[in-house]
Amino acid sequence: STQSTWGTTKDVDGLHPHNIARLFSKGRGQSFLPCTPKGVIKLLDMMGVSIEGQHAVVLGRSDVVGLPVSQLLLRRNATVTICHSRSADMKSIVQTADIVVAAVGKPGLVKADWIKPGAVIIDVGTTPVEDPTKKQGYRLSGDVDYEAAKEVASMITPVPGGVGPMTIAMLLENTVDGFERRRLQSPLV
Repeated sequence: STQSTWGTTKDVDGLHPHNIARLFSKGRGQSFLPCTPKGVIKLLDMMGVSIEGQHAVVLGRSDVVGLPVSQLLLRRNATVTICHSRSADMKSIVQTADIVVAAVGKPGLVKADWIKPGAVIIDVGTTPVEDPTKKQGYRLSGDVDYEAAKEVASMITPVPGGVGPMTIAMLLENTVDGFERRRLQSPLV
């Protein structure tokens, strides 16, 4: 892949195979974390959510979000369950979650009756759905039925405006980090 031709020191997206390998080997060595998963954890921290000891359900097993965010939650001592398209009775699994990270790309998949009262919902999904009332003819929709879920969840991220800005912020953070690392290695740069 294209990422594998880049050096790990320039992989501010955190998607180079070596950076992913470091993520899954308990972070040994310096590496960049993938931006969206890193942003999810940062959001939880900023919202004052205790991750340790909580049951986190991650909907989706992609290499870009689902698996990396699962690993980051494990690093923070959450009990993690990953659900995917072949998971049986996903609703009953989600109903046990203290933290839900939805990243499957299925607009409105998670309904209010899926959510344990007081759970924290991080909606990573951003799928365009037809909307003739919008100038561009569509709007972005998350994986969670936001209007219904906000009545049950203690906290929920909107789509758009929730995880997306955090992804951009983490990309900028990784970029500055990469510059600093390089500067320390080659002070004349």
